[in-house]
Amino acid sequence: MKKQIRKILITTLPIAFGVFLIWNFLSKLSPADKEDVLNSFRTANYFWVLISLFFGILSHLSRAYRWKFMLEPMGYKPKFHNLILTVLISYLVNLVFQRAGDVARATAISKYEKIPLQKSLGTIVAERIADVIMLFSIIGIAFFLQANLIKKSLIKDDSDPTETIILLIILGVLGLIGYYFLKKSTKPIAIKINSFISGLIEGAKSIFKMKSKWAFIFHTFFIWIMYILMFYSVTFALPETSNLPFGAIIVGFVIGGISMALTNGGLGYYPIFVGQVLILYGISENPANAFGWIMWTAQTLMVLVFGGFSFLLLPILNKEK
Repeated sequence: MKKQIRKILITTLPIAFGVFLIWNFLSKLSPADKEDVLNSFRTANYFWVLISLFFGILSHLSRAYRWKFMLEPMGYKPKFHNLILTVLISYLVNLVFQRAGDVARATAISKYEKIPLQKSLGTIVAERIADVIMLFSIIGIAFFLQANLIKKSLIKDDSDPTETIILLIILGVLGLIGYYFLKKSTKPIAIKINSFISGLIEGAKSIFKMKSKWAFIFHTFFIWIMYILMFYSVTFALPETSNLPFGAIIVGFVIGGISMALTNGGLGYYPIFVGQVLILYGISENPANAFGWIMWTAQTLMVLVFGGFSFLLLPILNKEK
């Protein structure tokens, strides 16, 4: 009984909190603000939104194609249409049951291509390791591009430049000390973190041992470039966001990506968090919020339409199975 309640809470609480964030956001808007945001929706250039969706579709196709490089060494050659349909289904499932999409994807491909569940799920885990490495790399780029912004936040403008160097050295030393004690610690949380880091390293090594490693690496980069272009192209939909610097694009993309992990499909979090990032870069509040909502709405509709279509089409294309 307790396990059932826990499962229900894990599923419903993120959605409920996302709905609360949306309600809280809307309740704080004045009638003029609401009209301003709606006007941004009405006057937006949706050609760029369609371009964004096109990049999204390319990323999904590439993800499906990349998957076959993990399955082929085990002797499996699934049909490409089954790979792409199950990938699209996984995104749809994630909107309802957070982090359950990968299990649904592995289950579906196992059913229609007769691939053992544990093997299909194992390849997806390996894929995710590559994606986590890419995400961390982009986060690192975001910090590098915004070094001056971070410096201004931590150090006064009239301070000696050597203070910045000293601060960075101190942070580096503290990081090394923290890593040393983390490796030596026997506490459960430290063991989990060490295991996670070790898994990332082993996963990265296994990629380079793959027969089609360069094709896999190419598609991994291509997928994440498409993700960034999805975000970037929508900035041209509104005149207020059409001249954002590259640093703002990367930071907004990273914050939006992180918000996706906080609740189902970024419900509530994504538009609000992304809007706040754009405000930091001098975009007026209402256009910034409108951008976040346009971006999130477009992505969610794409997942609903293509994911729902895939749910219907997958059994039809595999009638004999």
